[in-house]
Amino acid sequence: MPFNETYGINAFGDSVMRDRLPKAIYKELKSVQEGECELTMAVAEVVANAMKDWAIEKGATHYTHWFQPMTGLTAEKHDSFISPTADGRAILEFSGKELLQGEPDASSFPSGGLRATFEARGYTAWDVTSPAYLSQDGNCKTLVIPTAFVGYHGEALDKKTPLLRSMQAVNDQALRVLRALGNTNSRRVVSSVGPEQEYFLVDERYFAERQDLSLAGRTVFGAMPPKGQEMEDHYFGKIPERVSAFMTEVNEELWKLGIPSKTQHNEVAPNQFELAPIYGISNVATDQNYIVMMTLKKVARHHGLVCLLHEKPYRGVNGSGKHNNWSLATDDGINLMNPGKTPGENLQFLLFVSAVLDAVDTYAPLLRLSAANTGNDHRLGANEAPPAIISIFLGEQLSDIFEGIATGKPVPSQEGHKLELGVNTLPKLPQDLTDRNRTSPFAFTGNKFEFRMVPSSESIAGPNFTLNTVVAEVLSQFADRLEKAKDITACVKEIVVETWKKHGRVVFNGNGYTEEWVKEAAKRGLPNLTSSVEAWPYFGKEDSVRIFTRHKVFTKEEIHARLDIVLEKYSKQINIEAGIAYEMAMRQILPACADYAADLSAQVQSIEGAGAKCESLRKRLGEILVLMEDATGIAGRLEAARQKAKAEGEPLAQAKAYRDSVFAAMETLRAPIDRLEKLLPKDAWPMPTYEDLLFKM
Repeated sequence: MPFNETYGINAFGDSVMRDRLPKAIYKELKSVQEGECELTMAVAEVVANAMKDWAIEKGATHYTHWFQPMTGLTAEKHDSFISPTADGRAILEFSGKELLQGEPDASSFPSGGLRATFEARGYTAWDVTSPAYLSQDGNCKTLVIPTAFVGYHGEALDKKTPLLRSMQAVNDQALRVLRALGNTNSRRVVSSVGPEQEYFLVDERYFAERQDLSLAGRTVFGAMPPKGQEMEDHYFGKIPERVSAFMTEVNEELWKLGIPSKTQHNEVAPNQFELAPIYGISNVATDQNYIVMMTLKKVARHHGLVCLLHEKPYRGVNGSGKHNNWSLATDDGINLMNPGKTPGENLQFLLFVSAVLDAVDTYAPLLRLSAANTGNDHRLGANEAPPAIISIFLGEQLSDIFEGIATGKPVPSQEGHKLELGVNTLPKLPQDLTDRNRTSPFAFTGNKFEFRMVPSSESIAGPNFTLNTVVAEVLSQFADRLEKAKDITACVKEIVVETWKKHGRVVFNGNGYTEEWVKEAAKRGLPNLTSSVEAWPYFGKEDSVRIFTRHKVFTKEEIHARLDIVLEKYSKQINIEAGIAYEMAMRQILPACADYAADLSAQVQSIEGAGAKCESLRKRLGEILVLMEDATGIAGRLEAARQKAKAEGEPLAQAKAYRDSVFAAMETLRAPIDRLEKLLPKDAWPMPTYEDLLFKM
């Protein structure tokens, strides 16, 4: 079928609703989606019936409330449309109540103590703003309904609920600011996101032969081959034919669901790639990013591949992240982060950027912890990703504008420039207001901010509800001042000047990878939280609790529950990886080394028995034996550290034990194991090597 006939064909989106719903029902549903009124059961009944008919026509037999528990994955329970009748037959039904609310078992998902084991009741609630869609697994088609997931008393047990709450918070405070500035037309302000997704592909046969990849998603051992990414020949290179076929199917599947997959290319590391969509409303973009990740993993198997979403599957080459392109826009099409042609005179733009500067500087630890997980601890600051220090890149021209306003100096010329390329046959290129900075964790990129620290395997909900909340908090302070001001223009300029003088320290336009920046950031008083365990406790600090509870994103109990959940998840992940490292070393690698050492010893004896010298072989044998002894001892200490950490009772103390003792022992064990890999013949090594994983497809 032609593209224009397949795009969105499996999504119960706006065009389908407009065609299938009575005009009055469609109009009322749109009002519900815009937050103007509550959904009535009468409307829900009509929508449910239309949704059911649409899904059944397309071959669906079941429906599911799809939600995002604190496992970091998605969850779904499938129910059929079948309802038995008194005469022994069956009809297909789907009620408004079934659309609006489901009831999965809340006790079996992480709750951080919010729910006891015996308190099993939980609810899923239809997110009316995120389109339902059809999922197909083999011959089974299911109607998937995006929902929020809460406990019996309304406590948030998922990723979506706080995101929706934060969107409400930033809408409320941004509207207050706009009203004070004289805007009476805009009815809503929405946060929008475009998450770029990085990932690796590996041949399925090699994946199956690596216990670490199969169980942990990353390699705990692996020596770099003679060639890595140093030739810079993979980035934006020609997409391999097998990968191109995979990408084509991914795009087709996403387009059918109405997900605007736009860009695809080779990333920096071998066998690393990127997919980027056109950005949309935050909660919808979050749902769609989950679907992107699931689609990448499912379609990869169709091509004999496995998609790795881990932030650092291989040491020695670039890891993966998500670049979270965030902005605020009104319902009538005003991008509040758009500088326009004369940004130095655009008071609305300067005010909202000032809010971001204040929020990012004041609440830097919250942004850092929103991007924290075990995988990102391998990646952040590793000369490939943003450093763990939160800073903002504005670009020289925009920085000069703020500096000029703050110091009373003339604002630099803002006229558009064109690049002269020195060749008559090439066009003169319009130059953007700012350059790009790949080393900045939070960069202004023309009309939005790109939060580059977000981990590749995680939901983007956390970074975005954090961004929305901290910006809402600052906007509320701005609104308080503006609503009392007699001269709005003077008040805006006063806020911009004060913000730059107090928070301009967070702006850094240079190379964030250098040691000089680490020292400079320390002088500026910017926090450098190098590990997740160091960052997460800030979530429970008094100031963090204050802003999240004030804007009704979390209750105090929900905050502390989530803190316990992420700490426990960290400990469990390190525990799994340490167990894998111990087993691979003791049951695979060291036995293979012992076999080779025995063969090598026999060769030495045979050669020397013949009266020849073989010092090189004897030296190699000696080095192998020493490394084996070292590895065996370290493996024993690793297992002891793991058992000791498991015995820790308090979540933060346990996480620190896993970081300081267990993870450190894993890194120590890696050194002799990786050296042994280089000493053994390739056919004697018991698993695929980095050369296989990175260069063979």
